[in-house]
Amino acid sequence: MQLPNFHRAIGAVALAVTASCSGFLEVDNPNVLDESTIDPVESATPLSFAGQQSFQSATGWLNMYGAWFTGEALVSETFPTRNEFGRRDVAAANTSFRDDVWFPLSQAAASNHLVLELELPEPETNIAYVRTATWLGYSFLRMAENFCEGAVYGGPLLATQDMLDSAIANFTTAITIGTANASPDAADLANVALVGRARAYLQSGQPVLALADAQAVPAGFEYSFQFADDPENRTRLSNRMWQFTFDRGSISVAPAYQVDDPRVPYLAPEEHDLDAQDANAGPFFIQQKFPSYTAPMRVASKLEADYIAAEAQTAVEQLALIAARRAANGQPVYAGATDAASVLTELMRQKHLDFWLEGQRFGDFRRNPANVENMPEPGTPYFKPGFPPIGSQTCYPLPTEERDNNPNIPDL
Repeated sequence: MQLPNFHRAIGAVALAVTASCSGFLEVDNPNVLDESTIDPVESATPLSFAGQQSFQSATGWLNMYGAWFTGEALVSETFPTRNEFGRRDVAAANTSFRDDVWFPLSQAAASNHLVLELELPEPETNIAYVRTATWLGYSFLRMAENFCEGAVYGGPLLATQDMLDSAIANFTTAITIGTANASPDAADLANVALVGRARAYLQSGQPVLALADAQAVPAGFEYSFQFADDPENRTRLSNRMWQFTFDRGSISVAPAYQVDDPRVPYLAPEEHDLDAQDANAGPFFIQQKFPSYTAPMRVASKLEADYIAAEAQTAVEQLALIAARRAANGQPVYAGATDAASVLTELMRQKHLDFWLEGQRFGDFRRNPANVENMPEPGTPYFKPGFPPIGSQTCYPLPTEERDNNPNIPDL
């Protein structure tokens, strides 16, 4: 297959496909498909949308479990495996972790990579490449933000920087081809990738490049995932936050977010008739940011780009954005300290109100641990009886099944 060099270069960073792993987490190697049964032109579009849907479904899981881990929400259910996330003490053998977090993200990476391996016409402008490179880039980015180590396609162990480099390379593919395609859909995806690349550059300690990408995002840009209410397929097609609020009673608003701010809408226990799944979880405050199975979920926006740009600059630019976001949401003028650390903490505070339950805090915490407030504090009691105290994890381990069944990862 002849793709532009900017795509083929990704293989040098972590996309080399090796023998597929076996066991529960087996992800079929895209290269073992019988190519004679596939018409690349006819298959590319549905396969690329399937890859997008896989990442969309994985995003719901990542955002929910990440909300528990980073203190945006309380685990209002009994499953010990899910309470491990609220306690920042996730075992590698945790089955909820394996099934709900690692497998969907691995599936998203594999299904999007499959399309990039197809030989399609007009590769320099083909929108199927734009779509799949965008969501493969985000698959690598979310893995880098959430996991201490990663692995894809049964390949070798990846360090955080390896995952970020692969995210950047895929975003570059999407931006280049999407810009050349020039259709509205391709342009939207290119801008999604531009926000993603800015985020990946910032996470990898390259603020100058992050700033350039963030400033290039068009004013007013926003891209959201759309969901459906299909009672037979809610786990894949519906908004995860509402599903686990309404159907299961698993998500309770953490005390730090029970504030008077339009960015964190919620209902107090006396304002609704839902019950927490765990009677020991205390009062059940339900989120209203995603109040239905079809509520859209923001993925990339100019607002996120503005936060990236501000963080990549100085306290002067950060204070300007802080002032704008406080004014836009009815908060008083910031009157705190103006040293660099204090301003960055306030910037993170405003960002986490703007992007509550959207999966932003995990990467922010790993990048700026001293400036992200209201994380579950190591060693303090868990909010429910019968559990050990809060742990000290800062990222997820690689699941046991991935390590055991991947021949390219050495035993511990």
